Amino acid sequence: MATTSGGSFWRRLGRATGVATMAVTMAGIMSGCGSVGAAEQGPPAERPTGAAAEPPAQSQAATPPKVDEGWPRWGFTHTGVSANNITREFEQVVAGELARTPMLQNQHIMGFGALNPEPYPGQYFWEDLDSRMNLMRQSKATPVITLCCAPDWMKGGPEGPTEESAWGEHLEDAPYPEHFDDFAKLAAAVAERYKDVKYFMVWNEFKGFWKDHAKPADYKGYTEMYNKVYDAVKKVRPDAQVGGPYLGFDSNARGDTELRGEWGVVNQNVLDAFTYWFENKKGADFIVVDGASVTDAHEQLPDEFGAVDKFADVTKWLREKTGDMPIWWSEWYFEPEDGSTNWAEPKRLAVQATSMIAFVNSGAATALYWNPQAKEGACKGCLWDPRSGSETQSGRLLSDFVTYFPAGVRLDPVTSSEPAVKVLAQPERLLLVNTSDGEVTTTVDGKEYTLKAYEIKWSAR
Repeated sequence: MATTSGGSFWRRLGRATGVATMAVTMAGIMSGCGSVGAAEQGPPAERPTGAAAEPPAQSQAATPPKVDEGWPRWGFTHTGVSANNITREFEQVVAGELARTPMLQNQHIMGFGALNPEPYPGQYFWEDLDSRMNLMRQSKATPVITLCCAPDWMKGGPEGPTEESAWGEHLEDAPYPEHFDDFAKLAAAVAERYKDVKYFMVWNEFKGFWKDHAKPADYKGYTEMYNKVYDAVKKVRPDAQVGGPYLGFDSNARGDTELRGEWGVVNQNVLDAFTYWFENKKGADFIVVDGASVTDAHEQLPDEFGAVDKFADVTKWLREKTGDMPIWWSEWYFEPEDGSTNWAEPKRLAVQATSMIAFVNSGAATALYWNPQAKEGACKGCLWDPRSGSETQSGRLLSDFVTYFPAGVRLDPVTSSEPAVKVLAQPERLLLVNTSDGEVTTTVDGKEYTLKAYEIKWSAR
């Protein structure tokens, strides 16, 4: 098996993932998270009706493409630790909290909380996937499965359960070309077993197909594997929706490509890989990408709030290039991964909310939050408290966007008299986010509002 390289995947893996332990004890690949403030922010408990009304006449970029009726737009990905890894009682608490606002939930078939699903050719181990799927069902999720990663024997390793060292050294390895058909068969077996799952994303961030981001990706290899997976899944499940290429839209401070903004310039290797896949794929029901608002050098340009415009600009570019196909963000990040920031919770949430406003305004069909859950202790950015299972501030922010800004919601054009306050409105709800570190008074929608530093305020209209 080839030696793996570093990069954003392994920084995220060290922070947020691991492998579940069901029949086998295995150390998770994750570190502790920071603290979450105790004070809750968000709107009153009452929920509006008619949130999915017909969209208004507005610009093409702001009008979302057609998606399934009632599509929630928002959701999250389960990582190394989730509610099913604690106790049955804890799982029921979290499932009950999540069921209050059903959303998308995504799980990988190997890694990120799941052991090797096919340790021997044709012999399957479904316990971990079953456990995560049961959690999704309990919490009334719209389930999504990421068809990644591959069993060891498909990528030069031995048959049998994955050894502990292989999780850290070889999880991101791609299947060898001679095993693309084997991986496609595994994908089809997954689709057949979980018939209540309609949506499948193929692979994750070109893992193993792009080890040196200074050089072109092996986009031909990925596309060959994708096409085999697409055909295999569609053969056994014609109703299934399949998307790719799950490509990270990395950016730099400088460069010379067509996709650029104050936030930086997307790497030409990314655009080349995407273009080849799009022009040579067998088919796709939606487009999958991911990325961070910060550059590869951990810069936030022109600042932390301006940098999130990248999410909107990339979404608009993709919609134009693909003939307005639904755009899915499988992962999105708004904090530097080098630990250079230590934002207090109100600021972190304000940047997160501003990122989500960018997705809404650009017409992204789906945005999945990468949930850095932990088993114990404080957990910065987690969706539920590791001790009680109760919803955190991050969880409440996500569920509020599910409720008030699903795909297809009618957006009303509103402005703020104070530029530091970002606003988003639908017929029955108004969201205001203070992006400054001081108190601000602004007039929005004919009404005056005063917001504390980095305050998020929801208001009825």
